Amino acid sequence: MLKFQKLFPKKCSIIAMVHVSPLPGTPFYGGCMQKIVDKACRETEIYINNQVDGIIIENMHDVPYVKSKHFGPETIAVMTKVCAEVKRLIPMKVPCGIQILTGGNREALAVAKACDFNFIRSEGFVFSHIGDEGFIDSDAGVLLRYRRNIDAEDVLIFTDIKKKHSSHTITNDVSLIETAHAAEFFHSDGVVLTGTCTGKPADARELIGLKQNCNLPIIIGSGVTVENLNQYLSADALIIGSHFKIDGNWANDVSSNCVQLFMEAKNKL
Repeated sequence: MLKFQKLFPKKCSIIAMVHVSPLPGTPFYGGCMQKIVDKACRETEIYINNQVDGIIIENMHDVPYVKSKHFGPETIAVMTKVCAEVKRLIPMKVPCGIQILTGGNREALAVAKACDFNFIRSEGFVFSHIGDEGFIDSDAGVLLRYRRNIDAEDVLIFTDIKKKHSSHTITNDVSLIETAHAAEFFHSDGVVLTGTCTGKPADARELIGLKQNCNLPIIIGSGVTVENLNQYLSADALIIGSHFKIDGNWANDVSSNCVQLFMEAKNKL
């Protein structure tokens, strides 16, 4: 908790999502790598101008996703370039994070280390699940050993539990709180609670249960809006993506007006 609070000293910090345009080698790549970098930088500037508390970068547009064993070198190379350029724009006091879909947790750690980022968001840290891409196995032991091997102990690992866009039938006898306890036992730096899919709100009752039963920072990872914000103020951080976009659609561009209105509402509350 102390490491988290050092990065995010404010109560209920706002972490804004930069969805990177389709990368080279993916079906919807637009053919110009510089445009990918420029767009990520423009959206980052909107967030910084509206005084968000953190930035996270993700290759959300690389649909359909593949598991990390199928990544080409270009995925990591371009994500590193994007992160390096974005980092130049961000004040030192604003933490930066990265997630690489799907399950590119070691790759994300490597990029974070290279670009002086502060945290990653990890899928499949404890227990296994079935995602759109197939079976995703847990990797906490491998991931933390890799973090030590590359001397990236200062990069925090925030871990999804009962991850969205997934079936958890095989772990149906393991509750959300038990999953959080397992993440805590395996030295997660914070757990991410989501709804069932992108843009869907997390269950506020589950947030209450986690706050009462888990000693890790609790991060809400989907579905927070101006309208339901008051339900999630007890969380340690909120990752906002879809609600900051035009028409609330994750695939659209970031709307400066949406970001401004949300941050004003958050500051008033």
